Amino acid sequence: MNTLIVILGPTGVGKTEACLRVAEFFHVPVINADSRQLYREIPVGTAAPTQQQLARVKHYFVGTHSIFDYYSASMFEQDVLQLLAVLWGTPPQGQEGCLPEQESSSRIALMSGGSMMYVDAVCNGIDDIPTVDDDIRIKMKQRLADEGLESLCQELQRLDPEYYAIVDRQNYRRVVHALEIIHQSGQTYTSFRTNKKKERPFNILKIGLNRPREELYERINHRVDQMIADGLVEEARRMYPHRTNNALNTVGYKELFNAFDGIWTMEEAVERIKGNTRRYCRKQLTWYKRDAAIHWFEADATDDIIRFIRSSAAH
Repeated sequence: MNTLIVILGPTGVGKTEACLRVAEFFHVPVINADSRQLYREIPVGTAAPTQQQLARVKHYFVGTHSIFDYYSASMFEQDVLQLLAVLWGTPPQGQEGCLPEQESSSRIALMSGGSMMYVDAVCNGIDDIPTVDDDIRIKMKQRLADEGLESLCQELQRLDPEYYAIVDRQNYRRVVHALEIIHQSGQTYTSFRTNKKKERPFNILKIGLNRPREELYERINHRVDQMIADGLVEEARRMYPHRTNNALNTVGYKELFNAFDGIWTMEEAVERIKGNTRRYCRKQLTWYKRDAAIHWFEADATDDIIRFIRSSAAH
């Protein structure tokens, strides 16, 4: 049976190099599951694979979208399932005879995670939530600016009290998204949230990479310094006119935007990038530790990982 290998781990642990070595050994491409590395305008701040790394191994979903494109975890789920069908030559049900020539003879595929929600979408499925039209999205964005979050929370309480009771009402993105779905579909957002795991016609093998905490933090600090040297400040300045874009609501850009606004000095902004990246790293580890299906390895133990994949994927 075909097997999807998912190599995941916290930011800065060394997923890119580990995935490159595994991909080179098995002669397979890398499917990127980092939601920000999809965007072509921000390669430095997202630590996207370099041109040299892309030349070593073919990657999917790196620099394929613009920050102005709408993209979601549910869209990623469908795109990856279609890609896996092409790689393995196994068309989805009802689409027999509709595939281009098979791209890989391997019984395994490799995905690098990345964003926790994107990985979960591929492995477990995501609720079939409707795609929101651009006009509704623009209207809700304007209402947030004009009316404020509290007004939208009151509307959510009236239209979907069940979701209102559990949503983080300080997280404007979740409140706005729920209202977008309600106005798009005419149904409550709750009605689409089944949280039912979907069966996949392939095996899934999850491999987690980790390092001692202090070493991981040192790598994060060094990586931020390297990003600054590679032009992160200049990249952020180019993105500054679009600072309200959701793709830029992420560590690295938010802090630099505050520096550009004079709220912090550049030195303070860089230190906050490091601190917030370390905080995000801890959040990722907490999320991953809940998943008993992950097999953990030291990040540099590539030979052990390859042996484990060969042994596990053979069964």
